[in-house]
Amino acid sequence: MNWEESTKQKMLHLQLPTDPRWVNIAEMNIGEILVDHAYCEQKAASSCISLIVNFYDFKEVTEVLTPVVAEEWGHFERVLEHMEKRGYKLSKPRKDEYVIKLSEFVKKGGSRPQQLSELLLMNALIEARSCERFKLLSNQIKDEELKRFYYELMVSEAGHYVNFIELAREIHNKELVNERWKEWLAYEAEVIRNLEIRADRMH
Repeated sequence: MNWEESTKQKMLHLQLPTDPRWVNIAEMNIGEILVDHAYCEQKAASSCISLIVNFYDFKEVTEVLTPVVAEEWGHFERVLEHMEKRGYKLSKPRKDEYVIKLSEFVKKGGSRPQQLSELLLMNALIEARSCERFKLLSNQIKDEELKRFYYELMVSEAGHYVNFIELAREIHNKELVNERWKEWLAYEAEVIRNLEIRADRMH
């Protein structure tokens, strides 16, 4: 079973696809995109570490997310390698408007399982959008090495996406999580619709 078939069975689709102009702009500014991508991977690893530390009393979180931390940090290192091969250097981190907007939608308060599920759903959505963008890059850019790299990362991010969704459903009421997930998808579509297409942003 290929990636598209297996993932289609596991995950809900994003409600709004990325503007097709993004991938062309990204390819013309691949150095900037790689810098932003490196920081995205660093933030993904840090986010998982934060969840493990803050929700230490949920054994499942440590078990599921510890391998994800290692993978995300490995991706960070590999992005740096691709940058170095192409003569690009890491520069100052950029403000991630996409993640900032998503974080504004996180419900505050409630039980600890509810709080945790909110953060897991937000992370799942970030992984889903990253997966979609990696697929675009793997299909359309001319750099053959980066095409293969982004295909590999697309598959990996899809796995992380499923990890977050299934963990949220395990920790909190499955029906409530599914309903909340629909709300997250609708909100994320509006965020994407209103964000400016940037030549120096992965999201």
